[in-house]
Amino acid sequence: METINMILHYCGKLNLDEAGAGGDKPSAGRSPLSRVLRISQLDAFELDGALEQLVWSQFTQCFQHFKPGLLTPVEPELKALLQLLLWRFTVYSNSATVGQSLLNIRYKDARVPGHKYRPMSRQKKLWFALLTVGEKWLKERSHSLFLNHPVESSIHKARKLLSVVMGLTKAASLVNFLLFLQRGTFPTLTERLLGVQPVFIRPQGPRDVNFQFLNREILWHGFAEFLIFLLPFVNVWKLKVYVSTMFSPLNESKGRTEINYCTECAICKEWPTMPHSIGCNHVFCYYCLKSHTIADISFTCPKCGADAATMEPVGLQIEMTELHQS
Repeated sequence: METINMILHYCGKLNLDEAGAGGDKPSAGRSPLSRVLRISQLDAFELDGALEQLVWSQFTQCFQHFKPGLLTPVEPELKALLQLLLWRFTVYSNSATVGQSLLNIRYKDARVPGHKYRPMSRQKKLWFALLTVGEKWLKERSHSLFLNHPVESSIHKARKLLSVVMGLTKAASLVNFLLFLQRGTFPTLTERLLGVQPVFIRPQGPRDVNFQFLNREILWHGFAEFLIFLLPFVNVWKLKVYVSTMFSPLNESKGRTEINYCTECAICKEWPTMPHSIGCNHVFCYYCLKSHTIADISFTCPKCGADAATMEPVGLQIEMTELHQS
């Protein structure tokens, strides 16, 4: 229900936008359409992906109390159905995806000459759905389509052909993206094949950047990178031991100079299991000491800062007064 309400709310928003902007037709006296920045086109794709994940997560929550794995056999089909539902109320009705509508962008038919805004034709909208939703469905369903078939069958040969076509498509998409970075048009192979191009449907205002803010951001990012580079060289364990020994009471170890009267692990503060010592007046659990020495070669005692030179088992002698107190 939440997913349906969200989609209906967004559809109502698109209808209001169409009423205010005159649908796909630009209003009279509007300035020529401006070119969309590369970062704006990439941001629109990020917003579209986030919305698809949100819709799918809301849809799967409706079945969280059902048998686990109920949606797994038909998961590609359900995802394709939700994507078609979004396509119906975004690209088909408004010539723009959700992310593009939020960024004031719409698709324009780039193959029609002139500076006027020409929306996508109905045929191109259908091809857009086939090349986007159909491609995603085929990628997710292709593995299970060719299962339980012998290696020498024609189905297996079709799978090899499909893998070759997908590889060529990925290579073409990479080349297309490099061209997009150079020229700033057609970020996806689908848009290049269909000849559609995103444009700002309303004139954009000037973008002023405060140099004070920019310098502060650059300085902060440089300082953060320096800290990230410097942090691995700092021995946090030794620093912690040094600070703890500085602020620990002076008489903490007085009266306990013998190992036999240490009745707690210096690491976990519990009764020492298989007690061991590293040469100082403190006792450790064997597994606590072993794990810490493996993780840190320069491990020192957290109580007194003694180096872990050797690991020796010790025997504890406990007085009856200590047992009664515990």
